[in-house]
Formats: sequence, structure tokens, C-alpha cells
Amino acid sequence: MKGAHKRFDVWTNISFLIFAFYILFLALPLFTMLFKSFYNGTTGDFSLAYFAKFFSKPYYTNALFNSIKVTVCVTALAAIIATPLAYIMATVKIKGNSTIRILILLSSMSAPFIGAYSWILLLGRNGVITKFVSNVFGITMPDIYGFTGILVVLTLQMVPLIFMYVSGALKNVDQSLMEAAESMGYKGFSKMRKVLLPLITPTLLAGGLLVFMRALADFGTPMLIGEGYKTVPVLIFNEFISEVGGDDGFAAAISVIVVLFATAIFLLQKFVANRKAFTMSALHPIEAKKKKGIGNIAAHAVIYLYTLIALLPQLYVIYTSFLKSNGRIFVDGFSLQSYRDAFTNIGGVITNTFFLAIVSLVVIILLAILIAYVTVRRKNALTNTLDIFTMFPYIVPGSILGIALLITFNNKPLAISGTALIMIISFVIRRLPYTIRSSAAILHQISDGIEEAAISLGASKMKTFFKITLPMMVAGVVSGAILSWITIITELSTSIILYTGKTKTVTVAIYTEVIRGNYGVAAALSTILTVITVVSLLVFLRLSGQKEVSL
Repeated sequence: MKGAHKRFDVWTNISFLIFAFYILFLALPLFTMLFKSFYNGTTGDFSLAYFAKFFSKPYYTNALFNSIKVTVCVTALAAIIATPLAYIMATVKIKGNSTIRILILLSSMSAPFIGAYSWILLLGRNGVITKFVSNVFGITMPDIYGFTGILVVLTLQMVPLIFMYVSGALKNVDQSLMEAAESMGYKGFSKMRKVLLPLITPTLLAGGLLVFMRALADFGTPMLIGEGYKTVPVLIFNEFISEVGGDDGFAAAISVIVVLFATAIFLLQKFVANRKAFTMSALHPIEAKKKKGIGNIAAHAVIYLYTLIALLPQLYVIYTSFLKSNGRIFVDGFSLQSYRDAFTNIGGVITNTFFLAIVSLVVIILLAILIAYVTVRRKNALTNTLDIFTMFPYIVPGSILGIALLITFNNKPLAISGTALIMIISFVIRRLPYTIRSSAAILHQISDGIEEAAISLGASKMKTFFKITLPMMVAGVVSGAILSWITIITELSTSIILYTGKTKTVTVAIYTEVIRGNYGVAAALSTILTVITVVSLLVFLRLSGQKEVSL
């Protein structure tokens, strides 16, 4: 009896409650979607008709191929760009290093589709750069639309993610390894390729997986800039919400195919990462050194040029938000009319965004702390299963989760579609992994002996947790919470499926204004979102005492 009581303590009950939450709001919706994909809406019988339809028509299979092509190319290109950038920043003293790191991070913290909208303004058929090159040099610029545009936008958006991962890994590489490589004749990029790359491969795989999943799930970028280049998220959206009557069964079948594909990639990454996994402890970490001559000039030029290109879309959107506009056309002269229109007509979306994001973040922080603790400190079959559940939102694209939630909770007894609650649930499930990951990472660094000492002195388990463990976890919790917060306020793919007039967010408003051709209002809202993001990041850095956000 005593052993049973020990097993079923307060932490076991918490584990069961969290597990029930995931069963209800993640497993059940995905199972419902799976059932819907095999269910013939006309006859009510089991059927493979939806899957046969998908694989029998090139229109649908081409969309899947397009998505694979985009995600593979974006992941590879982001890694190829980010790794040398991180290496240069780690080994060369760059003037304004801390500021550059923050600017690189900021370039990834707007919604990807805002980057697409920005590049349309810059390199679209009537874009400012397109017209300038045509008028001055008589050269017709390449088309930014289609695959090329999607690749440019998503790569620039994803490079900072791998940059942060690799920067963190480089801090654990011992300088003596680099010196040993140099003594054997390896210098420059040969040293990076032969010695450094194998050391940071597990980190690259982790960052690459995150980039792959985010690129696969992105809806707004291909919708705005893809034109005829259809990807799976756009296909699913069009099939689910169609002007001629959407087919949620077929949308569910496509979603099942995508989830299976994403799961296979996730498992493959885990398998490769586990085979290449090892630990590093740097007694003498790599230090940035001051270079001279052409090497120093080249290093600064590469870093500054990339930062400028990465920030160019946001800077131009901010600039256009102060221009006079007439729908899709910006005219000469400056004005605050776009901001007045934004606050007058759709100012409520800013309030909605803050309300939904704040409530979601509170729930995320609470759940992340509890989940991190039970999965790290209370390892058993239940918590191991829970750990897998918490990682699954990495695999499920946002639009698919939105459809699954809508299909499941559109009828009684839990008819919550169209409410703020379903939006909050979707944000929590999708963005919780960021805070869990950072909370668990710091918990691994806290010795069990500290808690055992407190308990041996008479403190209860819960008192030990709140008085001892939780204060030591704060840094990791805050680090993950800022990433959760920023990804919530820039979320589009799930919101576009679940929102109503009462729960419309800033990103949905920006997207709809771009589609309607109200570029001035879209630019004003994008600028407001950028300011919110910058302020959030600066507050985080101030509160945490850190100079950068690391993953």
C-alpha cells in the first residue's frame, strides 16, 4: 500500500491531467481527422476514395512534390548560409557583434508572409527595385513569384533559426581542437569542413528539423507569392474552405498524408541524430579574435551585407507605412492615414492579439514547468509517452491542426469552434514545445541532490518544487516563453482556419488587407507587429540579463 501511495502522489495526478489535456485536444482531433479521411460522406462506409483521388491526379501530387522541393531547398540553403555566418561571428571580432545578433534574430521574428508581401513591394512586377533597374539599366528583373520567391522569403526567414542553434553549439567546441587541426594543416574553410562540421552535425540536424517543419507548414508565403506554384498547406486550405463548397473529408485525407510524411522525416532525423550524438565540454571555448587586412574586411562585409538583406523587407514595410497610399499604389508624400485607418477600422484586432497571446502564454508557462518537471524528474511509461505527445506539434502543420480542431469541436458536447477558447488551445498546443524544451534543458543542469536535501530537512515535495526548483528554472522558462510569445503573435496558418470576426488577430488582418489590396493599412499593421516584437525581445533581454536568445 505504501508503495502504491508513493507511485500515485501529486505529480502522478498532474501527469494524468496533462496527459488527458493532450488526449482531448491533440490526439482526439487528429484521430477524428484520420477517421474523416476514411469515411465516405455520401454512403457512410469505409472508403479509400479520397486517397485514390489524391494520388490519381497530378494536380494534387504536384502540390506535395512542390512542398517537398521547397522544404528541402529552404532547409539546405538556410544551413549553407547560417553555418558560415555563425562561424565568422564566433571566430572574428565583428564591430557591433551583440547588436548584429539581435538584428539577425529580429529578421526571423515577423510572420513569413510579411516577408513575402515586402518582397512583392520590392521585386514584384511593379516593385521599387524592379522599376529602378528597368528605368536606369533597361534590364528586366527575374520574376519574384513562384518557387523562386517562396525560396527567397522562407530562406531569409529561417537562416536565423539555424544561426542560433549553431552559435550555441560553437560555444561548446574546445579551442584546442581547432589549434590541433591547424597544426595538421587545416585552415579556413577546410578546418570548418573537416573538424567543425562533424562536431556540430547533431545541432545542425536539430535546427534543420525545425526549419523543415516550419517551411512545410507555412501557408501565407506560397499563398501570397506562389501564384500558380501550389503547396500542400495552400491546397488543404482551398479544399477545406472553398467558394464552391469545401470537402473536409478530402482535406482531412491530404492532411493525413502530410502528417505521415512529416512523421517519417522526424523519425529519420531522430535516428540519424542519435547515431551521431555525443557530448562536448569546452574547457577553452572558441574566442573571437581580431583579424587584419582583407580577411577582416571580408568578414565584416559578409555579416553586414547579410544583415541588411535580411532586414530589408521589414525596413521597407516600415517606410511604406508612412507613405500616402491609394490601395495597391503608394503615392508621393508622407502621411499617418494608414495608421488612422488601421486603428479606426480594425483596431480591435490588436486587443484580440494581446488578449489571446497573454492568456495562451500564461497557460504555456504553467504547463511547460509541470511537463518539464515530470518528464525530467519523474521518468516512467506515462511521462515518456507525455514527452512524445509534447513533441508531436512540431510535426503537425498549423493549418492541419486548425482543421482537426474545427472538425472535432464543431458539435456538442464541446462546441467551441468560433470561440476564443479554441484559438487559445491551438496556440498553447503549437507553441508549448519551445518553453518545454528550454525548461527541461535547464532542469537537466539542476542537481537532484538539492531537492533531496530539502526533502530530508522536512520540506514536502511540492514545497521543495516551489521554493527550490522553480526559482532555479526561471531563466530557462523565460527563454522559451519569449520564443513562444513571438511565434504566437506572428501565427497565421492555424489562425486563418479558426478565427471569426471576434477573434481576428493582427496577422490575419494583415493577410486579409494584402489580399484586398489595402497595402497601406497592411504596412501599418505589419509595423505595429514589428514594434511589438522588438519591444518584447528587448524586455526579455533586460529581464533575463542576457545579450542574446539561444536555442
